[in-house]
Amino acid sequence: MYAGPRRHSARLIPALIAAGTLLTACGPGADGPKADEPAAKVTVTPAAGTSAAKLGSEISVRADGGKLTSVEVEDDKGGKVTGRLAGDGVSWKSDGKVKPQTTYTVRTKSKSAQGTESSATSKFTTERADKVNKLTNTPGGGQTVGTGMPVSILFDHPVAKDRRAEIEKALKVTTQPKVEGAWGWVKDYSGKDRIDWRPKDYWPTGTKVSVKGALSGIDSGDDGGWFARDYNFGFRIGADHKAVIDVPAHQLTMYENGRSVGTITGSAGSPQDPTRGGVHTVRSKNAAETMDSATIGHGSEWMLDSKWVTHLTASGTFLHSAPWNKSLGVVNNSHGCFGMSTSDAKKVYDFLSIGSTVEVKGTTNTNKTDVGNGLEVWQESWQQWQQRSALGH
Repeated sequence: MYAGPRRHSARLIPALIAAGTLLTACGPGADGPKADEPAAKVTVTPAAGTSAAKLGSEISVRADGGKLTSVEVEDDKGGKVTGRLAGDGVSWKSDGKVKPQTTYTVRTKSKSAQGTESSATSKFTTERADKVNKLTNTPGGGQTVGTGMPVSILFDHPVAKDRRAEIEKALKVTTQPKVEGAWGWVKDYSGKDRIDWRPKDYWPTGTKVSVKGALSGIDSGDDGGWFARDYNFGFRIGADHKAVIDVPAHQLTMYENGRSVGTITGSAGSPQDPTRGGVHTVRSKNAAETMDSATIGHGSEWMLDSKWVTHLTASGTFLHSAPWNKSLGVVNNSHGCFGMSTSDAKKVYDFLSIGSTVEVKGTTNTNKTDVGNGLEVWQESWQQWQQRSALGH
């Protein structure tokens, strides 16, 4: 944000880039200059009448022989474009860049050095984008989530490395109360590019989170295409519910606000398929699901129906009912999940929300889980996480 010069909003409407257009004509009902008192010469870029203004351009307005008193810009859907008026009042520049295939209307008012007031209207349209890059945000707007939930943004198309800094700058997270955090670039388990924002430490319960992405008109580079819209969503942090799995003890303990509220027995991964260690984040849940061995590299060994399934990693580390397992609480013999009785699985399912954390201790699995294999932002230290930023933290 610009602190100093006055800030004016602009109403957007169709039009694209070209050379600046000189605006001296008054709009309907405007006060025209007297014959012996010339009006300020107002130039809008992109120029009026342009039908294919260049993408990635800003909208700018300049007054020669006077000052701008008002600039309003609007797009063809009625969206207002914000901008900054220079301290001397001579120029105005949009905060963002023009969107693809959009018509903009620019309305200006100015006053000459002699005090003559005038107004004018200019319209231009931007060119069409060959490809548009969209994003999917997690969590969804309005959700209440656990204290370990990151902001996760998945892109439809690749984001070039030399475009990441600009995109990261366009993304803003604000919280109430204030919470320290940082963006980090991630390769999602699906192979797509992703950027996550995680707090330095777990969220305080009750935190309100707002995420804004002023992405419209930014090129994601290579074959990624252009962003055609801005994004704005928010969510809230709910109860402090966590779980800790003690693999050697065959136990899962639930914690609320750091206090134990229940321990259950189960079966973690066998020595051949040990459960992934570290701190995981609950990414999704399913009341009923079929466990297919092929999805975790075990061919057609089994196809079992399970209930109250809590998903941790994208590769298949779950908490779930395992009524077929006769060694629950005695032997760790699963293929990496933590299996429980059906009633205990429901207790865990109900207790943990999306975004809650589950820490696995005492496992023989020494492989670090990749951050993109689910919402695994807590697999790294704060210092490691900061290295993922494109802004050089």
